[in-house]
Amino acid sequence: MTTTDPAHWSETPIETLFKETNSSKEGLSTQEAQVRLKKVGPNKIEAAKKQSFLKTFLGNFTSFMAILLWVAGIIAFIAQMTELGIAIWLVNVINGLFSFWQQYRAAQATNALQQMLPSYTKVLRDGKEAKCLVEELVPGDVVHLESGDNIPADGRLIICDSMQVNQSALTGESTTVSKEAEVLTAQQVQAAGQFAEANLVYEGTSVVSGSGDMLVLATGMQTEFGHIASLTNTVDQTKSPLEKELEVLTRQLSMIAIIIGILFFLAAIFFVHSPWVQSFIFALGMVVAFIPEGLLPTVTLSLAMAVQKMAKRNALVKHLNSVETLGETTVICSDKTGTLTKNEMTIEQVWLPSAQYEVSGTGYNFHGQVTKNQQTIDLTKETDLCQLLRIGVLDNDSSLEQKNNSLQLVGSPDEGSILVLAGKAQFDRQQAQQTYTRKSVLPFDSKRKRMTTIHQEGEKSWAFTKGGIDETLNVATQYLKNGQVLPLDDTVKQQILAKNDDFAKAGLRTLAFAYRQLTNQDTTIASVEQELIFVGLTASQDPPRDNVLEAIQTCHDASIRIIMVTGDYGLTAESIARKIGVVRGDDVRVITGEQLTAMADEDLKENLQHEIIFARVAPEQKYRVVSMLQSLGEIVASTGDGVNDAPALKKADIGVAMGITGTDVAKEAADMILADDNFTSIVNAIEEGRTVYSNIQKFLLYILNSNLPEAIPSVLFLFSRGLIPLPLTVMQILSVDLGTDMFPALGLATEKTEPGTMKRPPRKRGAHLLTRNILLKAFGWYGLMASLFSIGAYFYVNVLNGWPQVPLANGGNVYAVATTMTLAAIVFSQIGAVFNCRTTTESLFKIGFFTNRRVLFGIAFELVLISCLIYVPFLQSAFNTAAIRPQDWLYLIAIPIPVILFEELRKFFLRRRLRKADS
Repeated sequence: MTTTDPAHWSETPIETLFKETNSSKEGLSTQEAQVRLKKVGPNKIEAAKKQSFLKTFLGNFTSFMAILLWVAGIIAFIAQMTELGIAIWLVNVINGLFSFWQQYRAAQATNALQQMLPSYTKVLRDGKEAKCLVEELVPGDVVHLESGDNIPADGRLIICDSMQVNQSALTGESTTVSKEAEVLTAQQVQAAGQFAEANLVYEGTSVVSGSGDMLVLATGMQTEFGHIASLTNTVDQTKSPLEKELEVLTRQLSMIAIIIGILFFLAAIFFVHSPWVQSFIFALGMVVAFIPEGLLPTVTLSLAMAVQKMAKRNALVKHLNSVETLGETTVICSDKTGTLTKNEMTIEQVWLPSAQYEVSGTGYNFHGQVTKNQQTIDLTKETDLCQLLRIGVLDNDSSLEQKNNSLQLVGSPDEGSILVLAGKAQFDRQQAQQTYTRKSVLPFDSKRKRMTTIHQEGEKSWAFTKGGIDETLNVATQYLKNGQVLPLDDTVKQQILAKNDDFAKAGLRTLAFAYRQLTNQDTTIASVEQELIFVGLTASQDPPRDNVLEAIQTCHDASIRIIMVTGDYGLTAESIARKIGVVRGDDVRVITGEQLTAMADEDLKENLQHEIIFARVAPEQKYRVVSMLQSLGEIVASTGDGVNDAPALKKADIGVAMGITGTDVAKEAADMILADDNFTSIVNAIEEGRTVYSNIQKFLLYILNSNLPEAIPSVLFLFSRGLIPLPLTVMQILSVDLGTDMFPALGLATEKTEPGTMKRPPRKRGAHLLTRNILLKAFGWYGLMASLFSIGAYFYVNVLNGWPQVPLANGGNVYAVATTMTLAAIVFSQIGAVFNCRTTTESLFKIGFFTNRRVLFGIAFELVLISCLIYVPFLQSAFNTAAIRPQDWLYLIAIPIPVILFEELRKFFLRRRLRKADS
């Protein structure tokens, strides 16, 4: 068998390769193919080994937070609170099942690489052409390729007729590549670069036009396609930042809860001299009080709601935790073609020696016009332009077909752009084809960089040529100006080349057009492509996507860097990057793949501190860029659509694949897929991610608010050595944590994005969900107010009715009413707090009290629940509550008013201070 080195394949004569593969132009025998298939294995991509179903399922019930909830349930059972223990465990079960379902759906992605392969291919077996399953191809097979075929393996072309191949899935470049069968020199191979060898074709690419036969040299995982898949599969799945942060948070909260429990246990034993069992149950109740049982459901709901919102905005997220990771993104490594640009070549200008024309509109449609001196042209008066268009539409093998109410290109993007130009100029291509009958074609090749077609017009024979500017001028001796054919001297040539340079500096791709009348029947290249008449140039560009400028500006406002990592040329990449605002300064560094290969890690790190563009990079190099950014502490989102993007997509903290132009490989490797291929959708997703994190913090603030008023009654009981009866029982504490607080907290998970969210930089990687600011607000502000109101309610009842076990007329006692009022006061303080927690700085009166229906539903639920706890007899017995008088409700209803007003006053001064700081 032959080596798997593409350079060797290109430089070796085909006859030698036949010998190395023990094959011939007649292909293999069926028997030999079966022997080789057993030896090398099927021609398919191996899927990465996945975690077992059972392990994945159990993982959702054994996380640190899940274990905490199991323990909390056990504590409830020990405290003889069976119903609450069951409730805690049900929360855990439901949350685990929900998380597993999301993972299961994400795991339904099949082997995308294999899906890209055609099912059958045409192969020579026993000297005859036959249909063969792609999986059964082996090295040594001879495969016939035609226009529209997917290429099923890596190989060397044996014969080739005008073949052009779309390799954008491998290289990321939008242009097609011309192929030829001739052997290449080592210098030609080196100059061509990876995947650009003219005589090689690669699995996963497709034939745009022409035909040919290939000798299969590598199949399955030995192909370049397979190497990339192997690199993708070896990338370890790491925990998302949110998963890591939740682990930190649960450790923090559990340590707080355990320490508080121990302190209260010791205080109850040695200070109040309570019995050991009673002290233990009392301490366990305090531990449960400080465990945020609703954290996991709230986080899951926040993420799930964000996923739904993002889906409506064309961003499909495969993993829930990816949503929050997007919110802390600091760098986006973005491909150019198909991501920032439309992957639709569009001619923007036409230059003739006699005039210059501007062309409006983008993409493969005729919405636009051709103007000269800002005036719409009359094509009948533009003879030189008419000649250029005639050459362009006749020397052309592509077409625009009407599909689903839009034009779709079949063929080369460059040729498609010429057809669109002709349509905008109202040039009749069909009439031209009838007048000028095509007789033969001299196909484009990488040496000549020209394509010529020969046409018959009555008794006249014409050659129409298009190609690279230098290659066309080299065979031109005259030029067309205002309908006259003039000698092409060096002065005119320099003018043409200078104009070409101007277009190149602007990042535009040029194409030259020429023609001549033929006077003999010799149609060889040497005879036809000489003494041509130069007509003019077209300057085209792959246009930026709609709204991409605004999206990039939003990224800059949000302190998110964008690094273009593309397979295109450096000059083109930089021009596009400047035009759309990716880079802005004078110190922009453009690093090619070749330079990156020779660059040490320390030098790369230094370059990454500047505005930078990576051009002509290979898959492994894009992967290296992402890895290096991560080593610098960046949270990296990597976008892409091709096979070459897959390793970087999987390595990145967030891989973002294009849904329309993206290959299945990219979609499989990515965490998020853009249904509309719009860069703006990435920015929208980042905004949702930031909102999720903010909402989780709002939830944390809200549930921690009640911890202080829950703890203060126990502190009074302990420090009074039992003189003040316990103002709040353990069951009542748990009724707040697992009952009244739960639904309003879940409502905060769905709060809308606050203004200015995308004007702030991403949070620092070391930042935690539970911050000092949250603790200060929870305990020193909201919690303090709630404590004053709740303890005030306790003493209010005792002062009016006596102390502490005075019988009441309805059969109850003052103590039960007093603890009920304490519980109810905490609930009503939380009603005010949930409104306050909806915003960080914005006034509640500005966003509106009734704009979050889930919060309103939560408040209604807790009002119904607290009423049931107060008045339903069996609940009174379970939760040590008693009925309260109508006038007591006036005290409770008044509580949210000062809670909200005091907070509004604080936010007013905070906003004023922030405005002064900004100015």
